[in-house]
Amino acid sequence: MVSSGSRLPLSMLLQTKEATDEEPRKASREDWRKAKELEEARKAGNAPAAVDEEGRDINPHIPQYISSAPWYYNTAGPTLKHQRPQDEDKERSGIDEWYKRGVDTSKPLVTKYRKGACENCGAMTHKRVDCMERPRKVGAKFSAKAIAHDEFIQPTIVSDYDGKRDRWAGYDPANHREIVEEYLKIEQAKRELRAQKLKENPDLAEEQDEEGDEDRYVDEVDMPGTKVDSKQRITVRNLRIREDTAKYLRNLDPNSAYYDPKTRSMRDNPTPQLNPEETEFAGENFVRYSGDIQKHAQAQLFAWEAYGKGVDVHVLAEPTKLELLQKEYDKKKSQFKDEVKNKVLEQYGGEEHLAVPPKALLLAQTENYVEYSRYGKVIKGQDKPIIRSRYEEDVYLNNHTSVWGSHWSNGCWGYKCCESMIKNSYCVGENGKSAATTINPPAIESEPADASIGENAPKTTAVPSEVLSSAVEKQQTRASSETKEDPPPPPPGGDNSSDSNSDSGSEPDDSKRDRKESKKSKKKRKKEKKRQQRKEEKRLRKKSDAKVEKDKLQLALEAEEQSQRRAADLLRQDERKRPYNSMYDVKAPTEEEIEAYMMKRRREEDPMLAFMGK
Repeated sequence: MVSSGSRLPLSMLLQTKEATDEEPRKASREDWRKAKELEEARKAGNAPAAVDEEGRDINPHIPQYISSAPWYYNTAGPTLKHQRPQDEDKERSGIDEWYKRGVDTSKPLVTKYRKGACENCGAMTHKRVDCMERPRKVGAKFSAKAIAHDEFIQPTIVSDYDGKRDRWAGYDPANHREIVEEYLKIEQAKRELRAQKLKENPDLAEEQDEEGDEDRYVDEVDMPGTKVDSKQRITVRNLRIREDTAKYLRNLDPNSAYYDPKTRSMRDNPTPQLNPEETEFAGENFVRYSGDIQKHAQAQLFAWEAYGKGVDVHVLAEPTKLELLQKEYDKKKSQFKDEVKNKVLEQYGGEEHLAVPPKALLLAQTENYVEYSRYGKVIKGQDKPIIRSRYEEDVYLNNHTSVWGSHWSNGCWGYKCCESMIKNSYCVGENGKSAATTINPPAIESEPADASIGENAPKTTAVPSEVLSSAVEKQQTRASSETKEDPPPPPPGGDNSSDSNSDSGSEPDDSKRDRKESKKSKKKRKKEKKRQQRKEEKRLRKKSDAKVEKDKLQLALEAEEQSQRRAADLLRQDERKRPYNSMYDVKAPTEEEIEAYMMKRRREEDPMLAFMGK
């Protein structure tokens, strides 16, 4: 067998060539023959086996393609080291180690620039050329403001062959919770949509049931579970006896219980008004949570809690042990509660207050008979008294049965019991409602702007509607009187009418053509006269309307100035000393008031505001 030591790598051949300045000698035919004879002798056992670098014999029957090392392995003699597991000197990274993302916010925020940090953001873990933040106009090196957090110092991940090809490396299992929550939201939305459709159209459930029956049932089918073909597989839940009454027919009220036609399930009781022992179907949950199911659920919960606290017990593997542990636990728990209760009673007393009748007798049963109508009103008997608290809002003064502010009328607050608008007044009951004492809004007082406003300040913030209406009526009557006193001017050509009549009288009677022309001219003059009168009336009407509108606007402007002065005085005043109903006159503004406000309002965006007076 040819020794693997003759196959030297190219680097060693080059080194040998540099050392001897000669080319490597090629194996001759004689050398090849000797190597072949040595291999046959080793296989026959006449020659000792080859020894590797560790002194172990190499089996001569090993094929050459296994025993010969690759040229890049750099071996100096026969060896099988390349076929054995390699000694890994490097320490591999764990399965949970991975690169961290984001910045390290656990360290305190730096407020001063550090030497060697990024000139843009101030972080120590990268340079300016590698900074991913927006380039600042003044970097953190010169401004020392908003120093960014340092990134995580990434670990050196050393993975093996499988670790480099792990497709789940760095995956956080908590991310799967987001997918589950998304699917749960979709499923919940589908249920709500289905319930809404069934509520809007109750016949939809029956239609879906009938359509499903046509495709679900056939005449000739085998028993469930016997069919292997997936096209003919039928589940047990889709089958029911045809003679049984359907669940949704127990109660035809669509709001009685929700019925799912797909799963044929009705979990709630469709007839809750009946006794569950008398009804044939009380809902699937009634059967599901009846019997010892609740006890089993409590035992399972107790087993989980005990296992979490270090007690090795299982509800199915050791049911007897679990039941004994649960009984012992309940017994000790009740004893501990009794001990705590007795200690409290011994220290603070009050044991005599525990010997009272049960709450069912104290609160639920009474001898007072009360009968209510379908609208909630008491028909017979006396209703339960309202429990009043010890706080100020339930204290009624001056014979009142309601608080101040329970009544609102004409922009004023008052008492609901007597409809009195005067605070702290004495209640007279129903007699006060007939009197209907209200606060009349006072007239506008022309006071200087700097006058102090106290409790007797005027209560209006704008001109009352009565003042505006009276002013408008006066202006209209004045304009109508002026139009009656001043007669309209005579139309042009009016003086010639008498001359034409006198001239027509002097004309001969046999002149028919002249008479027709004179009649036409008279009609024409009358029409012209009427047209002139209409124009004059229209002009005077427009003039009077404009004057009235001008007077309205003037009154609105004065009212706006008055309200602005009063509002400024109220704002300057201490809010605890302002009158109670300082802003009671609340009503929709008129067009004149809106126009006056737009003219008088202060425009902050006006560039000439600084050069104008207040």
